[in-house]
Amino acid sequence: MKKEYRIKKNEEFQKVFQRGQSFANRQLVLYYWKKEDQAHFRIGLSVSKRIGPAVVRNQVKRYLRQAFHELEDQIHPQYDFVIIARKPTNNMNFHETKKSLIHVLSRSKLLNKKN
Repeated sequence: MKKEYRIKKNEEFQKVFQRGQSFANRQLVLYYWKKEDQAHFRIGLSVSKRIGPAVVRNQVKRYLRQAFHELEDQIHPQYDFVIIARKPTNNMNFHETKKSLIHVLSRSKLLNKKN
């Protein structure tokens, strides 16, 4: 994922948490906040130690980044997203993770329907 597509600073995470809205399912929590001065979306990932060891946490983050990359043209631009992974994600493969992300994005109406 390119640098301009990432949220890294704690202040940016806190802005999304405090000013944004959220949607959730059993596997993921999505926080989002619209920023008018952005040309593309940015994502921040939070995967707690409760998910599992570092190998599992990094795998979950890789799956989420790849799912965002594949859905890039369908996601509304000008948003900051923070994704929090819940415990069930440690047993999910890539396709299940992507399906869960699509579910939470479509519930929040941030996903354009593919034509």
